Amino acid sequence: MNQMIRTDKSIVGRWWWSVDRWTLSALLVLVFLGIVLVSAASPAVAEGHGLPPFYFVIRHIIFLVPTMAIMFAVSMMSRRAIWRTASVTLVVSMVLMLVAIFFGMEIKGATRWVHFLGMSVQPSEFAKPCFAICSAWLIAKHQYQEDFPGHQLATGLFVVIIGLLMMQPDFGMSFVMSSIWGMQIFLSGLPMLLVLVLAVGGVTAVAGAYFFFPHVASRIDRFLDPSSGDNYQVQKSLDAFSNGGLFGTGPAHGVIKMNLPDAHADFIFAVAGEEMGLLAAVFIVLVFCFILVRSITRVMNSEDLFIVLGTGGLLMQFALQSLIHMGSSLQLLPAKGMTLPFISYGGSSLLSLGLGMGFLLALTRRRQQNSSTTMWRNWSSTTNYGENNA
Repeated sequence: MNQMIRTDKSIVGRWWWSVDRWTLSALLVLVFLGIVLVSAASPAVAEGHGLPPFYFVIRHIIFLVPTMAIMFAVSMMSRRAIWRTASVTLVVSMVLMLVAIFFGMEIKGATRWVHFLGMSVQPSEFAKPCFAICSAWLIAKHQYQEDFPGHQLATGLFVVIIGLLMMQPDFGMSFVMSSIWGMQIFLSGLPMLLVLVLAVGGVTAVAGAYFFFPHVASRIDRFLDPSSGDNYQVQKSLDAFSNGGLFGTGPAHGVIKMNLPDAHADFIFAVAGEEMGLLAAVFIVLVFCFILVRSITRVMNSEDLFIVLGTGGLLMQFALQSLIHMGSSLQLLPAKGMTLPFISYGGSSLLSLGLGMGFLLALTRRRQQNSSTTMWRNWSSTTNYGENNA
């Protein structure tokens, strides 16, 4: 019976036996933990805004439905479909970023959101995974077509996106984008001297942001010296971990979360620490680490530069976003409002993560990697990349 199932040639059948089911399972664990923690953290936030207690819980679950649909659908795509989907979505995201800059509503000094049909969408969220794919494709094509200016085009695309982000402004997202691009440039095999020059440029950019953007300077100053400004949320986050101890206070028994304005989003890791304890917080960290290590091992022997760069960029985004959220909650990094992947509440964040992890699952499929070098060479010679579906 099992052998008969393996011979299933349908799209779903081929997907099931080629997708990394361990990574998929770990992602579903994060989704389940997200439902539990949003249910625990959001009622107090909802009541503070005059909303029904489970308002954010219901919206979180509603957003999870298309998120999971997107992730599963994208994970079944061929390389050609991945590239096309990422390209179109990136162009739409960049156009909407321009719309947000000139016509969007200003919130906390930034214009990052586009409002329509009663919803707020942050276009830059979708630009992250799509840029990782498009940049990987441009750089990788140069490997098999030397006259193709892949690095230059990827760099130009990066500069345009960073320019749009700084106009909003969104320094945190710019840092994530820069890290994605830097990782891909490093993996593509550029000379170490050039990599060091780019690293120095990155440090210079951070220093420039400190001197020219007051909100960036404020966050860094408060991180270095908590007494220099308002450090309320971070302090409450630390109190939550302290109150939770090793095993936590138990579901719905946390009290510090009641005083965390963004407990359901930017500080949901603190809620996990208070109600589920240190052991559960460590478990969450290990789940993220498992996804990273597992995905790396799936592609580390691949000869397809597109797969390596695409996977590396997506994992950099996923890891950095998780690290910034957790580090901010524990005062290990300057405070930055960033969601914890699949766990925090957030519509645009969830949908973009579904897209990004769908790309990741598609790239790490075993059957996707067969004859990859031949496929790239055929594409380079015919300019019809990906005609052979994996």
